[in-house]
Amino acid sequence: MTLKISSIDPGLSGAIAFFEDGQLTDIQDMPTLTVERNNKSKRMVSPNLLAEMFISAKIDHCYVERVSARPNQGVTSVFSFGRSFGVIEGILAAYQIPVTFVMPTVWTKSMARGEGKNASRARAMELYPSHSDSFKRAKDDGRADAVLIGAYGLKIYGK
Repeated sequence: MTLKISSIDPGLSGAIAFFEDGQLTDIQDMPTLTVERNNKSKRMVSPNLLAEMFISAKIDHCYVERVSARPNQGVTSVFSFGRSFGVIEGILAAYQIPVTFVMPTVWTKSMARGEGKNASRARAMELYPSHSDSFKRAKDDGRADAVLIGAYGLKIYGK
């Protein structure tokens, strides 16, 4: 039987990683759309595009970083981030995909991720060298986080 898991770094700059039988098979940036509000363009997670990713994926389990508001974050930013998290949680529930929410401190420690801005990208390149092109840009840290969250999920799945 094939084991399929996914992992998500939520938020507009986040990503979704897909694994099959322990192998990283795909990494997708968080699907977003742009809407007009109060004469301003705002990006938000696209529920339709995100749902499409999971329609045929037949995921056995999903690991999602448990997010929360951070000090000095603006009200609008916190609301937007919470909305993104809620969209993700709702889609996983709608497709009845079992989910484990994991604190950043837990998965980073378990995956021996170092400190610093590029730590996730460096560790993801080390663990998945065949996918290193997916992590080469500074803005690919969301991809790297999603992959490391998935690697953490694979590590604990059998426990």
